[in-house]
Amino acid sequence: MAKNVTLLFGIHMHQPVDNFREAVDSAVERCYMPFFETVERFPFFKFSVHCSGWLLQEIRQRHPALFHIMQRLAKRGNIEFFSAGFYEPVLSAIPEKDRIAQIEKLNEKIADYFGQEPKGLWLTERVWEGSIVSALKQCGIAYAMVDDYHLKTAGIAEEDLDGYFFTEEGGETLSLFPISQKLRYAIPFKPVPEAIEAIKECARNGNAAIIFDDAEKFGLWPETYSWVYEKGWLETFLRTLQDDPSITSLHFGEYHAGKRSHGLVYLDNLSYEEMGEWSLSAEDAEVFHAIAQHIPAAYAAQKERFLRGTSWKHFFLKYEESNRLHKRMIEVSRLQQESETYRDALYRLQTNDVFWHGIFGGLYLPNLRDNAYRYLCECENLRYGHCPKAIEISDTNMDGFEELKVVTNALITRFDSRYGGQMVEMLLRDRSFNLQNTLTRRKEAYHQELLEKSDAPVNNTDDKEGIATIHTRRAETENRLVEALHVDWYLKNSFIDHISDATMTLENFRDCCFKEYGDFADQPFTYSVEEGNILFQRSGGIYGKEKTAAHLEKTYVCAENRIYFSVNLETEAAPSYLYGLEFNLHFASLEHLFLNEIRADKTISLENIETFSMRDSYTHKELVWQCDTPFSLLSTPLCTVSKSEKGFDLTVQGISLILLFPFRGKLSIKGKLEVQNV
Repeated sequence: MAKNVTLLFGIHMHQPVDNFREAVDSAVERCYMPFFETVERFPFFKFSVHCSGWLLQEIRQRHPALFHIMQRLAKRGNIEFFSAGFYEPVLSAIPEKDRIAQIEKLNEKIADYFGQEPKGLWLTERVWEGSIVSALKQCGIAYAMVDDYHLKTAGIAEEDLDGYFFTEEGGETLSLFPISQKLRYAIPFKPVPEAIEAIKECARNGNAAIIFDDAEKFGLWPETYSWVYEKGWLETFLRTLQDDPSITSLHFGEYHAGKRSHGLVYLDNLSYEEMGEWSLSAEDAEVFHAIAQHIPAAYAAQKERFLRGTSWKHFFLKYEESNRLHKRMIEVSRLQQESETYRDALYRLQTNDVFWHGIFGGLYLPNLRDNAYRYLCECENLRYGHCPKAIEISDTNMDGFEELKVVTNALITRFDSRYGGQMVEMLLRDRSFNLQNTLTRRKEAYHQELLEKSDAPVNNTDDKEGIATIHTRRAETENRLVEALHVDWYLKNSFIDHISDATMTLENFRDCCFKEYGDFADQPFTYSVEEGNILFQRSGGIYGKEKTAAHLEKTYVCAENRIYFSVNLETEAAPSYLYGLEFNLHFASLEHLFLNEIRADKTISLENIETFSMRDSYTHKELVWQCDTPFSLLSTPLCTVSKSEKGFDLTVQGISLILLFPFRGKLSIKGKLEVQNV
């Protein structure tokens, strides 16, 4: 006779802070509303809900019908609400005082809206570190969700993953519920009889089958709306549960109060299995998969225990742009102001989506980075207020080299001594927009998939019908993406120093395959500051047939809305070279961006000029460059190729510009970059 089992069922609802309105509306229409409308018809069904704070506010303000259903279900006793950080941060990646404040902020809203005091916590991206236990306990959290993968890596047998476990940190205990991977793959993707059978198999000892997963799988993921609602999967599932006396749905809190723990466990710092792989470098990911493929069959079942990726925080090592933003967040948190407006901007900045990249956009999406920098700038504006000029020096990035921040009433500009004294941030204070919000083109492990597809023959069997088949269209799209697939060997900052020659063209500049003779583009510079002048310098070399010594000095003077710069380069090398001063700047859209009245979404080449400008209708700014020495200009859009749930995306990250100056032996340049209102 089959044992009676308990179903612990939860959904997680989240949208990035300030996500596009149409994206949220679509999620409500195709996923959240039909889900809650369906479950409301089944009073027996108990389940848990985590909804990130920003999304909860959006639903309350813009979708009141859905919000009222959620309230009715809570009042009727169907829903147990789970907490988390209000703006969905990865808790281990933010300071402890912010962890507590964000959890308490969501706790207060849940109590206000639904009359519940949350005891359970949804662990954002299931990123676990023992250091968060203290904050959770201070917020009244008794239990949290992790993947069964977390416990398997700790040596817990799969047959024991049908209940909760204790962990402790400094003597403080927290209960952990393992989410079943088997159920995540079955619900709602398998036919209802198979899903029901999976529930019974997961609760093999007559205990609990545990699932807590993205609500978006119920209607928003490809093909799920038709399957879950039009074809009736969810309703059939709930009716089957209702008619099956051997399965009882409970809230996690009820189960936790009535059952004993399975024992003590200690977890490594990790997330779910895929996240550990995504946080590896492309090269390490290739090695990882090669090793995984050669594990003997006798040990395959133990693979996840002994072979895993790395910790979530390695995204800060993999992507310098993520690290900069994260460490700037740490800076404004450390210098936190008493203003509620300041704290809210800080907490919005801590939203997790922008700090990492897997197979979804994340860091690769400029709009998410724009949102984060907007909130960073709001914090900085509140901190500095009216500030004629200030220069601060600190190792904000925590890489052992100082960055120099210059604050004026118009701009906040940062220069990095680790990377060539280059500009790594340029905040327009009145627009809360970072013109230096670019992303370097990197090799990603999934690019190999795109390259392999591009080698496949194109199916032209239907050409006689006059239109391309889906097979042809896909191949053409992939070929276009492959052509745009370039890797940069240096970070795409601004004021980058190159030494090349007459072979440099628009094409090899765009593709980052021009000849480089100098060693200034990605190396540290020393610095000094005197009376507001910032001097960066490096004694390096020019590598022709042999190395020849070269010395480069670069000076900045920031004044209100202008950056005055000078470059002095000396070498004993005999040949003629081109000195290139490269800028990479980010704009919200290239459609309304013009370089000397030419649309900037195309490659541009100008000869023998001393000034040029870029006019941006989004920020209502015009950037004007002036130099005392004639130069040539090359300009090209900066695009990245990334994977998404829809396939592969080509994303415009900004504009790459390089000013080219011919020289032999010695070069001296003085110039100005001015930001004007238009």
